[in-house]
Amino acid sequence: MTPDNTMPGGRKRRAPLAALATLVVMGVAALAGCSSSSSSSASSAASSGNAESVLSTAAQANPNIDLGSSEGNAPAPDFRLVNQFGQAMSLSQFRGKVILLGFEDSECTTVCPLTTQSMVLAKELLGKAGTSVQLLGVDANPDATSVSDVLSYSRAHGMVNQWDFLTGPAAQLKQVWGSYHIEVQVAQGEIDHTPALFVIDQQGRLQKVYLTQMAYSSVGQDAQVVAEEVSSLLPSHPKLTSLQSLAAISPQDPTAHITLPGFDGGSVALGPGQPRLVVFFATWLSETSDFAAEMTALNSYAKAAPARHLPQLTAVDEMVTEPSAAAATATLHQLGTLGYPIGIDDTGRVADGYGVQDQPWLVLVNSVGKVTWSHDGWLTPSALEAAAAAHP
Repeated sequence: MTPDNTMPGGRKRRAPLAALATLVVMGVAALAGCSSSSSSSASSAASSGNAESVLSTAAQANPNIDLGSSEGNAPAPDFRLVNQFGQAMSLSQFRGKVILLGFEDSECTTVCPLTTQSMVLAKELLGKAGTSVQLLGVDANPDATSVSDVLSYSRAHGMVNQWDFLTGPAAQLKQVWGSYHIEVQVAQGEIDHTPALFVIDQQGRLQKVYLTQMAYSSVGQDAQVVAEEVSSLLPSHPKLTSLQSLAAISPQDPTAHITLPGFDGGSVALGPGQPRLVVFFATWLSETSDFAAEMTALNSYAKAAPARHLPQLTAVDEMVTEPSAAAATATLHQLGTLGYPIGIDDTGRVADGYGVQDQPWLVLVNSVGKVTWSHDGWLTPSALEAAAAAHP
């Protein structure tokens, strides 16, 4: 089905599911979209001289990570924009550092948080050498270009002091998008953009471009691939602080019996045996909606469900995109008593198994573990009850 992305009040969700945009970056063709589950193949692996490289045949067969496309040392087009504090900045001022440059929608709730998190993790994997890396974002939303927009996104994702999220007038942003061959499409309030992450070396030359895939379980793998590339560019070629397999990670779908840790202790069960309504979310949704009110409103459904013989409600925090577990848990505690359990998906395997493409994402599953309905965005309790009754 095609999810309804209309938010309360008629406002359209930013960066919804949409057709894939076509990217042609410095002669390298690929397909991607802001909220699409694309699967570009790796066109190159890490340098053979990089002793820490773990890119393998299994990694190249993993559809959820992009091993990068070479940019052939082309000069990175310079630009001048302002960051989340309103300070003017140019790309060239960061010469001498390796730059991770991501194009991200300042109101995105789909693939952009995955890109943001992989950038942070890549820098962390370099340990002390991470001080030689500059994280930059460029706003890819022509309808949300103010300093307050990029500051709001930065706050929601714990990035205020970890990067510079750059913006400017729409015409100026379009010039930057064009110079990096970033496709941005706007149709009926919906925004699609190329989820590109560039690695630029200390001399200001483009080395690699990566396309973030819509897969929660691969965020750490994406970070490792990028960190390996950065390591190859640094004089000391630092070893990464940790390594993991880059082979495809198996998802946990509704036919599997799963036990998740509860956010306030205990455990939360998912799987066949009884019908369920599962609501996937992240606490940073407070940037784009009244998160506290929406989560509290779900109490009404949870209370009505037993009497109406409707599926039990379970909520799942998509922890892999949260700024930190502590921050997410603190936000959830501020909601007070909720009438339904909240589990923590700290690997992303559950989200991938349930086909999550956005936050929030609502799924109805029957007693044998078959998804009978999914929805992109918040719904009122009465609408949820109607959907649950109509999709047994």
